[in-house]
Amino acid sequence: MTDTPGSTFPDPLAAADALAAAVAPRVDEIEQNRFLPQDIADHAARLGLHRLFIPAVYGGLEANPMMLAEVVERIARVDGSTAWCVFIGATSGMTAAFVDQVEAKAAFGDPLSIAAGVFAPRGQARHASENGVAGYRVSGRWQWGSGSRNAKTIMGGAMIMGDDGKPEMSPEGVPQNRMMIFSADQVLLHDTWRVSGLCGTGSTDFEVKDVFVPATRAPSLISDKPLQRPLYCFPTFGLLGIGISAVALGMARGSIDALIDLAGGKTPQGSSKPLALRAKAQLDVSEAEALTRSARAWLAETVEAAWAAASSDGAITVEHRRDIRLATTHAVRSATRAIDLMYTLGGGTSVYKTSPLQRHFRDVHVATQHMMVSDATYELTGRLFLGVPTNTAML
Repeated sequence: MTDTPGSTFPDPLAAADALAAAVAPRVDEIEQNRFLPQDIADHAARLGLHRLFIPAVYGGLEANPMMLAEVVERIARVDGSTAWCVFIGATSGMTAAFVDQVEAKAAFGDPLSIAAGVFAPRGQARHASENGVAGYRVSGRWQWGSGSRNAKTIMGGAMIMGDDGKPEMSPEGVPQNRMMIFSADQVLLHDTWRVSGLCGTGSTDFEVKDVFVPATRAPSLISDKPLQRPLYCFPTFGLLGIGISAVALGMARGSIDALIDLAGGKTPQGSSKPLALRAKAQLDVSEAEALTRSARAWLAETVEAAWAAASSDGAITVEHRRDIRLATTHAVRSATRAIDLMYTLGGGTSVYKTSPLQRHFRDVHVATQHMMVSDATYELTGRLFLGVPTNTAML
């Protein structure tokens, strides 16, 4: 299979391996650049990796979410930043399932198109019309705009404000939040992404000022009904969590592999035995393996259970959504522990820029700060396990 526009896309796992191989010699360049070089982003697009969640009727792959996890893991073993941008581009594509055919093809129809977006409702929108077209006037500034420097379509969540200056409420009892779809030329990018980890994601702030967005380009990913396909039974928050956890698990695997490569040849200062022969190394490598594999196994179990329900019943339950959110947060925490163990075992070698251990260490500790995998997830899922009344609209 080729990766040229208009051809059949390669198998996603083969595509992930191809992208990882292309990225491997350029990880330092990506980090120093602070966003993906456009040729790498375009390569990922030609390989079809940004189309994993776009509906098949619009030329997308409409993949099982576990396929996204496997793709992202393979790339993250080499570079967390590239993997992060791939999952953001892929999950952004699911918005195509919430808009009509004309808008879906306009924003996502180009096989080489790249989309990015922030679901958090950092913008404000007021009802308006322009040339007889109903829509919204939108202003706002969003943080964590990963991949936005490479994207042609950029999206941002916005609260719909009423004439009384208060947010309108959705049927689910939360402020009405719609995803505003902008073209890149409507968006101002701010050079704010100077950070400790995931440096190459280009997760800069972006802003719009008084931009008119037609109602057809402002779907609600909570209230609106998407295409009736198994993938779109999954909530946005769950899919984001799957992407984040896959980045973390891939980096954990990369860290374990790097430590094993190092251990056979490294003799710690003050010791006559190579690291591989030390009991502490043997204990910690085993713990890291157990943490990573068990977290991944539970993630796969929860995602596949939800996929089976979506495929057979056309819906997933609150229990499925609860388990996905908990499994993804648990996976990030477990992967972080595994990476920390490998970083510490690496000793002085770990701190050098030439070591992937330091990069994975920094990257995963930025990933842990994402709201989708914060401590609040444990509180939310704990309430459900305990039978406490809980608003599940944001689950």
